[in-house]
Amino acid sequence: MSEYQYYDFKAIDHALTKTEMTALRSISTRAVITSTSFTNHYEWGDLKADPLKLLEKYFDAFVYVANWGTREFHLRLPQELVDAKQVKAMLPGKSAQVRSSGKFVMLSFESEVEQDDDWDDGTGWMGSLISLRGDLLRRDFRCLYLGWLFSVQNGEFSDEVLEPPVPAGLRELSTPYDSLIEFLGIDEDLVEVAASASEPLKPGPSRKDLTTWIRGLTEKEKDGLLVNALSESNEQWRIELLRRFEHENDSVSDHGTVERRTIADLLTASHACAEERMRKLNAQRAAEAAVKKAKEEADRALFLDQLAKREKAVWKQVDALIQKRQPNDYDRAVILLTDLHDLAVRQGGEDEFLLAMEELRKTHAAKDSFLRRLTKAKL
Repeated sequence: MSEYQYYDFKAIDHALTKTEMTALRSISTRAVITSTSFTNHYEWGDLKADPLKLLEKYFDAFVYVANWGTREFHLRLPQELVDAKQVKAMLPGKSAQVRSSGKFVMLSFESEVEQDDDWDDGTGWMGSLISLRGDLLRRDFRCLYLGWLFSVQNGEFSDEVLEPPVPAGLRELSTPYDSLIEFLGIDEDLVEVAASASEPLKPGPSRKDLTTWIRGLTEKEKDGLLVNALSESNEQWRIELLRRFEHENDSVSDHGTVERRTIADLLTASHACAEERMRKLNAQRAAEAAVKKAKEEADRALFLDQLAKREKAVWKQVDALIQKRQPNDYDRAVILLTDLHDLAVRQGGEDEFLLAMEELRKTHAAKDSFLRRLTKAKL
């Protein structure tokens, strides 16, 4: 298989201008470019630009997939909507990291996964992961914590390091978070152990609460909200408004009540979780195998009961097949003789069967091909 690389960029907070689209077209004549996206794949070449610089300049999200196992997911977040210090504190590793660039905070997840037989052309990942950006801007830090777990999995921290504050909702992950776990190859046992300390996800403000709060705003403030809603194409005005509501109603989540665990604690519990899962899986497989064996034995017993009613006819059928002197007929005869042997054992008549087989061998002593088949079948 030739080299394969897939690049997928997405603009969320704004549409690309004609000038920007022209600049992107000069980078690639074969890319699919729209007012909100740039996608391309290469089988023998490479993107003629630094993808992270393209992300910083034009886009809000970037997915990269290569067929040798490299996977990357990058996000660009507005500096004014993100507490860069808080985000960086949660991701001090290498596999998942944060950096500041001008007016933006750049978030990166990078993985090397083992390739299997399923071909991954990369096309579905952007749609699966993109909503994580909106969650982050709403201060849902579950994807950051998963990124930290990924760094733990890759051995980037010492065992005594404490985990960051555990976000709510790790035990109720939606599809985008499952996609991130799959995309990066995060150990699901590690996720399960980490999630055991996570509080349930709190619902957002009710319509009644929002109505009461908005009624308390001045006419000027309400007019400004309407103007923003109609004039801004992105979600920034809504995010800022919800943050103001949370601040004024003291509804920001507090993680301080959860005792933080060390990496050693998490890894030990994860290994125990994996062992318990494997034990249950082996027990389930053994139970399924026992049920299957019992069914096969019952089916075989029923078959032999029916065979007993036509035993003499089957012996005649064996003789007729042998007389044809054809390989396929020899095989069919051996199958029938195996059934007759099992019937004899079941009925306690194995000695009589062995005498019959001895006579059969004498009768057909010249048929070497048939006798070899009997020997192979241990008859």
